[in-house]
Amino acid sequence: MADVNNNQEEEAEIIYIPDDEGNDEAFEVIMRFELDDGTDRKYIMVVPADDEDEEQEVFAFRYDEEEDELKLYPIEDEAEWDMVEETFNTLIGEFNDDPQ
Repeated sequence: MADVNNNQEEEAEIIYIPDDEGNDEAFEVIMRFELDDGTDRKYIMVVPADDEDEEQEVFAFRYDEEEDELKLYPIEDEAEWDMVEETFNTLIGEFNDDPQ
């Protein structure tokens, strides 16, 4: 696990993802991370920007950045999803334990 980017103290990063009907929906980026397993895969975790509930659904994507454009890819492989979920939970646990 490497390169964690958490924007808790900074202004929220908002990205727009089209829904099934082509309408852009706003999502707040809560975490980005890259694995140190040699694959150079990058992951992004987002929540709906307009959802103020205490428990929000978190969406995860693999991503690439090309010339300031973010390209998102769904995580469809179960083993990859398990690894992303485990990494996310570990990083959140470390963040919550960090007395700032």
